[in-house]
Amino acid sequence: MNYTFNNEIPIYIQIAEIITKEISSGILKPGSKLPSVREYALKLKANPNTVSRALFILEQKKLIHTDRTNGKYVTNDLEIIKEYRKDVFEKKIDDFLIDLKLMGYSKEEILNKIMEQ
Repeated sequence: MNYTFNNEIPIYIQIAEIITKEISSGILKPGSKLPSVREYALKLKANPNTVSRALFILEQKKLIHTDRTNGKYVTNDLEIIKEYRKDVFEKKIDDFLIDLKLMGYSKEEILNKIMEQ
């Protein structure tokens, strides 16, 4: 997959978000082994140090863990994954609603359009 990074957001944060989405969506299954830093760097066309920094963030959030001799793995804790899915959902909805309100749409107009679907 070809990724285009936004120059306004640090690349390591964008990489962490990409991997978080892959975990949240089930592309990366609980307990599955992650590609190596080099593999991610090649896939994302990013510096390996940048990828390492992104993985460090995910490790701090407990979405992934390191097995010293075997690499990095997605957490098996489904509650952590569920919580991140919920957070992503709420952020996307909030951003969407803020954008529509800034464009002048009322709650009623937004709700009516949603109910049409």
